[in-house]
Amino acid sequence: MKGFSKKKYKDMSLYDLICCAQSDDYDALEEIIKQEQKNIYASFCYLGANKENISDLTQEALFRMSKNIKNLKNPKLFKSWLGQIVTNLFYDELRKKQRIPDSVSIESFWTNDDNNENTILNICDNTLKPDERTLGKELTDIIKDTICALPEHFRLVIILRELQGLSYEEIAKITQTNVGTVKSRISRARNKLQECLKPYII
Repeated sequence: MKGFSKKKYKDMSLYDLICCAQSDDYDALEEIIKQEQKNIYASFCYLGANKENISDLTQEALFRMSKNIKNLKNPKLFKSWLGQIVTNLFYDELRKKQRIPDSVSIESFWTNDDNNENTILNICDNTLKPDERTLGKELTDIIKDTICALPEHFRLVIILRELQGLSYEEIAKITQTNVGTVKSRISRARNKLQECLKPYII
């Protein structure tokens, strides 16, 4: 599927982009990389990968995705498949270093809606007003430290859910647990974050 303008690719669905990429459309593959690289980078940051290796891990994940995308039989499972690549790379890094991951810096905000069980973590590039910078930085540091201090199995599921956007079923498959365990771990991770933010919520 050749001949599209670069702008056209931006308007295509992820499913269509994957189908094009699987047909050797390198412009489609380039667009997929552009769309996914920020979330992959953020995922490694929050998982606690060595900050000196995050860029290399991101590039390796994108390389593996590009190299093996033709082997993905069902494009609808792309997010889950990519999440597995990220997870495998992270655990490879842990085994190689044989140490607990370091805390890292990343802009983040936790939004909570008591009426929505599936409230998500929004990773964004928010610019704070001058009078909000001090509190904003304090909140960011608390969120960052809390997430990075979570036990590994809690941290992994919340990253797969909130950053990669995977379903509970997909996360259960990647982590080789059941859906109930995944939901419990995500809930406990969220509760820990909300508990740390209570003093700052009016």
